[in-house]
Amino acid sequence: MKITALVENESNCELKAKHGLSLYIETPKYKILFDVGPDNTLFANSRMRGIDLSEIDIVILSHGHMDHGGTLEQFLKVNHTAKVYAQRKAFEKHYSKLLFFKVNVGVDPSLQIHPQVILLDGDYKIDDELMLFTVPNTERYYSSANDVLYTDTGKDNFSHEQNLMVLGDANVLITGCGHAGVVNILEKAAKHRPQVCVGGYHLFNPLTRKTVSSDLLEGIAQELKKYDIRYYTCHCTGQKAYRYLSERLANMHYLSCGETIKI
Repeated sequence: MKITALVENESNCELKAKHGLSLYIETPKYKILFDVGPDNTLFANSRMRGIDLSEIDIVILSHGHMDHGGTLEQFLKVNHTAKVYAQRKAFEKHYSKLLFFKVNVGVDPSLQIHPQVILLDGDYKIDDELMLFTVPNTERYYSSANDVLYTDTGKDNFSHEQNLMVLGDANVLITGCGHAGVVNILEKAAKHRPQVCVGGYHLFNPLTRKTVSSDLLEGIAQELKKYDIRYYTCHCTGQKAYRYLSERLANMHYLSCGETIKI
């Protein structure tokens, strides 16, 4: 199994960095995109890595924010066969608020009727290799970076967010932003005994440029220590939070744009 970051906030190579996420995942059965990023960065970076997006079998949309699904329409123009799995609520309206200003951060709602899009309502087993799950309980170690995120009905509860379990010789957990909280996500995934966890923890607010409190980071670090897991974080965790966690967890790594994990 191989995971390559095609869109990510940081880059230490020739690939372009961009605030967003897209992970290219090769399993024994599939070529997968976990999120597609906000714009054409996906296309430029995939070309530089020799990845043909028309050959993707499956797209997982982790949640309904544009930095993860903004280029979905463009992707569907070059790939006419991939199944796109998304929670039904991912296509509802989503906003980020700063003071009195509300900014649309949602994915194009018209795409929910596209014939390649499969709308889900909660947990879903694709096959014996791939499973998607949501996390209704977001209370433990809740990230204050979520406080600016809203839907039409109030503060976002992230019922539109899903995570991917890839089951094989080594079980791998993939998260997008981890708005539900990495601690809560790991608790639900624990029955599958993931050995690797890849994805963001949403501990940094890109609008205010603030990282969550050290008390919250310490609590998360202590919880992550309970698992025998190799962690690769990225995107919305933020560099300050990553440094804090990596100082306390020897198995915590950063996955920047262009880098590949082989499992």
